Amino acid sequence: MKSSLLGLSLLVSVPAILATPTPRTIGPIVKLSYGSFQGAVAGNVTTFLGVPFAAPPVGNLRFAPPQPPIPFKGIQDASNFGAACFQQDEDFPLIFGMNESALIASDLTNGISEDCLFINVVTPSTASPGQKLPVLFWIFGGGFEEGDTSENPGNTVVERSLSLDQDVVYVSANYRTSAFGFLGGQEAKDAGLGNAGLRDQRFAMEWVQQHISAFGGDPQKVTIWGESAGAIAVGLHLVINDGNPQGLFRGAFMESGSPIPLEDITAKQGFFDQLVADTGCTGSANLIACLRALSFEDLSNAIDQTPGLFAFQSLNTTWGPSVDGEVIVRDPQVSVLEGKYAKVPFVTGDCDDEGTLFALSSLNITTDAEFLNYISTNYLPGVGAAQLNLVAQAYPNNPAVGSPFGTGDANEATPEFKRIAAVQGDMTFQAPRRFFLRTASKTQPTFAFLFKRGKDTEFLGSFHGSDIPEFYGTGTPDFIGTDALINFAHHLNPNAPTGTGSISLLSQIHWPEYASNGTHPPLFTFLDPAPSVAITDDTFRVAAMDLLMGLSLEIDGNS
Repeated sequence: MKSSLLGLSLLVSVPAILATPTPRTIGPIVKLSYGSFQGAVAGNVTTFLGVPFAAPPVGNLRFAPPQPPIPFKGIQDASNFGAACFQQDEDFPLIFGMNESALIASDLTNGISEDCLFINVVTPSTASPGQKLPVLFWIFGGGFEEGDTSENPGNTVVERSLSLDQDVVYVSANYRTSAFGFLGGQEAKDAGLGNAGLRDQRFAMEWVQQHISAFGGDPQKVTIWGESAGAIAVGLHLVINDGNPQGLFRGAFMESGSPIPLEDITAKQGFFDQLVADTGCTGSANLIACLRALSFEDLSNAIDQTPGLFAFQSLNTTWGPSVDGEVIVRDPQVSVLEGKYAKVPFVTGDCDDEGTLFALSSLNITTDAEFLNYISTNYLPGVGAAQLNLVAQAYPNNPAVGSPFGTGDANEATPEFKRIAAVQGDMTFQAPRRFFLRTASKTQPTFAFLFKRGKDTEFLGSFHGSDIPEFYGTGTPDFIGTDALINFAHHLNPNAPTGTGSISLLSQIHWPEYASNGTHPPLFTFLDPAPSVAITDDTFRVAAMDLLMGLSLEIDGNS
């Protein structure tokens, strides 16, 4: 199963997660090695926003690994988010009366620019340098093609940590997206330009190691956390350097993403060639130099001509991480099998209906034959007819067993919609999560969850990204997900600490480790209505997901 077919998934959520604004006042000044920054205070939280952590990636630095920020004199205002990186144009299927703005969080108030490598720090206003508070390092999603830190400011997480008397520091950083951050092709490989977006994330983690003490954070207590493409990125950081975290983090928290199969960077040659042709660079002696000489607008327009997240190919995406031989040296799932992953505690989980949103791209598929052809050509190239028939049997044309799961014959947008949604959700999210947990739960503490709230959302159910408010403390008044996140940042365990008289509802239920029951691994399950939760078994669709993972490993082994 190729990287193109997997996991470069979209940050899609309910309306933008912005708490009611609190009036801000001028905040303290933090002096770093390359310059000084003045933050802002809002209530009991202090923010430092739009702090450059790398040099602008323009000119000869376009596509290149990040470089140190440019020193400056004086004091820079850090009260507003910096510009977002390139956002690939998406053709969202506006159907069934759904409104794109109601599904895709996008509030890029400070514009889009190639100069976009900014980091943000949110701290309790009482934090002082050297206080050594645990750090949550957020990596946003967006299919590696879009997304921005301003969509989820983080103040709600810090405020909740104060209520629990378990203060944390929240950090988020932009990274280059789409072709700016994940250029493919032989030319990119030869020039050592692979996975620039992952390099940006790693560089921001190094910035945390160097500077977070000045904000009251502890560089030895960093948890990397992400959703969708951000969670996939977290999973990839767990296998980079054969699993040596290099002291950059001590724990991980993944929402809808895991270490996924990746193909070689050269597999994207066709899209590189298309980009070269669409920019007029064909025939240039140095194609990379020609692409670097283009204006940001001209290159952006050309990238927008390539398929986006809601093109017919759906999760078989155009731009994203790949095996480049430097950052990622082998298929990440092979690294998992070989035990070459970071032995740190982690939490991972998925929404129940991960695939529904992405199945909207293929509503023109209405027959069994079209379903088989779509799965074969788009996700399982080279799989024989007999194996493909096994997939068809595992995911039958029966809406009662399709996704949104547990909704019977309802939500059957088209004859194959729920079937495709089931395959895509398992192939991209559920199966890789279970695959990783089966191995890693034997070597380190692991915890898993399932988000099943919002099942009555028409056609989508508990769709991809709908869990974000639960963990940011903006979705329901129960704060269970947020408290689990904060507990984990402090104790590497999502459970409420014992003997502290915690106000958290999480203290009323124990979240067991994944390995606590070998035959029925436990999932901490969020149910309707909130704040209902339960411990359920991770045993659903075992044979079907094992089939998908077996085919995935077989394809990767032959590629």
